[in-house]
Amino acid sequence: MAKKKSRKALVFFLIAVVAVIASAVAWFLVMKREGPILVTADSVETRTITQTVSAIGKLQPEVMVKISSEASGEIIYLGVRDGDTVRSGQLVARIQPDIVNTQLDQSRFAAESSKMAIDVAKAELDRTEADFKRIGELVKKDFATREEYDRARAAYNSAAARYASAQSDYQRSMGVLRQTQATASRTTIFSPMNGVVTYLAVEAGEKVVGTAQMQGTEMMRISDLSTMNAWVDVDENDVALISVGDTARIRVDALRDTVYRGVVYEISHSPRVAAQGTQEEVVNFQVRIRFVDKDVRFRPGMSCNVDIETETRKDVVAVPLGAVTVKQDGSEQGAEDKGLTDRRDASRTSSRPPSMVWIVDKSSVSERIVKTGISDQGYIEILSGVKKGESIVVAPYQAVSKLLRNGAPVKLEDAAARRERFRKMRTE
Repeated sequence: MAKKKSRKALVFFLIAVVAVIASAVAWFLVMKREGPILVTADSVETRTITQTVSAIGKLQPEVMVKISSEASGEIIYLGVRDGDTVRSGQLVARIQPDIVNTQLDQSRFAAESSKMAIDVAKAELDRTEADFKRIGELVKKDFATREEYDRARAAYNSAAARYASAQSDYQRSMGVLRQTQATASRTTIFSPMNGVVTYLAVEAGEKVVGTAQMQGTEMMRISDLSTMNAWVDVDENDVALISVGDTARIRVDALRDTVYRGVVYEISHSPRVAAQGTQEEVVNFQVRIRFVDKDVRFRPGMSCNVDIETETRKDVVAVPLGAVTVKQDGSEQGAEDKGLTDRRDASRTSSRPPSMVWIVDKSSVSERIVKTGISDQGYIEILSGVKKGESIVVAPYQAVSKLLRNGAPVKLEDAAARRERFRKMRTE
């Protein structure tokens, strides 16, 4: 009885397998029969193409000066706040000068001591000079020995050397005094330019560190906001398209209601590398764009998006970007038959595969190799391959890039009907 049940289960299983295989074969045969592909076609027209390079960056003033302290001490006066407008020469801060004043007094006393040392050395020099001359006269009259003459000459030379040394010490002391006076004068900080305080890092009562050999504590930044720039990072593949003088359209994130005009005035030659040495390494070059349009609402550090117009061509043959695809070398089956040899040959070539479009001829399509030029956000220039007035497939992109083959039957569908069909599909 158990054997009969086992055989019956096996029969049912084999029947189910055969049914599944039959269904798959039927589905394959149905799908193998190619029906017309729904496409949208359009006529080739002439238009103006403006090639653009997009980038993002920050707003920066034309001139921004960082005010740092060259003297150490406590801030006893702070005359500005963030956002204040200042004039050149205006007092902005004062640092407690007590330590510098002590150093100044020491330098002044040292200079006075050196000056008195000169007087002492000069008196000694005059005395030894008189002794030397007197001994010289006595030697001529044989009233003094040669040994006395040599001692007098040595004493004179030593006094002359001490006098010269005293003069040098005085000059050195005066140099130290002048340096200390300069340091003392820097405890009072004045604005170096007309502008606006765009950054304030300190408050009255704080202590700052200042040195003459390196940058001290940064206290504030004063910027000239009358001329603003956009500093953007451009990919290494696009920077070669940009030239000084190119027009730019700038959108500031904080001021979305306006598109500002700008002009490229500087292109950096130094790369800015991010994630260096990794697979995510990115190389950009900084491009600086000067605003032509002014706006008092601009602030340093605001984010912006920039479209740089690198080239414009008028009345050229152009087609939608989605209508252009890359020609595949042979059919899928042909590619499989060629095998490894063709794949190796393809890897050796450095040339890109040619671009192509699908030409509509009544109810079928045929491929056409084209040579492309510059492009904008929606259209690409066609240098050769198609003429104005010819009908080409422009949508859907899946059909343009994968489904269509030479001689494939197509059914034309206008863009409005296609949009309505997809709308219904989404709502159902």
